[in-house]
Formats: sequence, structure tokens, C-alpha cells
Amino acid sequence: MRPPHATIPAHDNQPDAGARTRSQRQRQRRKRIVQAAAALASRGGVEAMQMRTVAERAGVALGTLYRYFPSKMDLVVAVVGEEIDLLESSIERRPPSATTAPGRAVDVLMRATRGLMREPELADALIRSLILAEVETPFGDRMAELLLRVAGGPDAPEEHLVLTGLLSSVWVQELLEMLRGRRTHEQIQRRIEIAATRLLSDF
Repeated sequence: MRPPHATIPAHDNQPDAGARTRSQRQRQRRKRIVQAAAALASRGGVEAMQMRTVAERAGVALGTLYRYFPSKMDLVVAVVGEEIDLLESSIERRPPSATTAPGRAVDVLMRATRGLMREPELADALIRSLILAEVETPFGDRMAELLLRVAGGPDAPEEHLVLTGLLSSVWVQELLEMLRGRRTHEQIQRRIEIAATRLLSDF
């Protein structure tokens, strides 16, 4: 029996420390894979995101890549999630300053537009893949929830989430038009402002 004040040997904590280290390595490996996929998509769209090429760029075995992402679409979804994480971090650092709910929603969507259009090939790959997605994607729900947080607050009724979801869908379609060369940045902003005013007027 160990004396009451005896020091616990270092090896008693090794399983937990080892598990934490493995978990950290796995997170880093996953992040490296997603960043590699995003870099390839930014240069050549989804077609450039060949699984073998992603694995080589990320410095992992092809089998390891498939354990994290069973298909290319799963990888696309992960890249989308990474983009939304970046947007949410930006919103936390610099919340929208508009005094109305529609104004704050427009601020978020146009900020997202500028971020995506810095890498138009990546934006095109992500938006098109989301529309054709064969796996469940969190993009629409996460954008709707983000818009609800900045426009409606924590006690907003359920129907407000439906309305922010509709606004998010309008935004995705406008982005597609912009990528096709049919909309300018100014035209998108004006159309989003109109949609937000109509949809979120009761917030």
C-alpha cells in the first residue's frame, strides 16, 4: 500500500498522457490533410482533389487518408467546415456593427463572400460540390445558425432559423451566379440586402 503522501510514479500517468499525445497527433494530421485538399482545390477545383495527390501533399499514406475521409466528398465537406470555422472566428473577433438584424446578416454574408472569392477556384469547387453532395453537409445549417446568432439572438423563435436558412440559400445561389460571371460584387450585395430586409424584417 502506498504511503499517504507518497509521490505517484510517473508511469502511472503514462496511459493518459499517451492518449492525449495520440489524439493531438491525429488532430494535426487531419488538419494537414484538410489544408492540403483546400490548397489543391484552390488551384484546380474538385478535380484536383485526387485522394492520392492529397495524401502525398499532406505527407500521409493513402490508407491513412481513407481512414479519416472515406470519399472525396467527405473531404470536401471537411474543407467546407474549415472555411466556416474561419468565418466564425472572424465574427467573434469583429462582430457586425450594424444596428438592424438584416444589416448584421448582410455584413456576415458579404464578409463570407469576400473570404471565398479570394480563392475563386476553391469557392467554385465548394459551392458546386455542396449542391451535388452525396453526403450530408453541415454548411446550410451552420450558416443559418451563424446568421441567427448575429441577427436574432439566443431567444429567437424556431421560425427565425427557417428564415435565416432561406437567406443562406439565396446567398449560395448568388455566389454561383457570381462565379459564372453573371453577378458583380455590388449586385450580390444589393440582392442580399433586399432578401435580408424582406426575410428578417420581423427580427
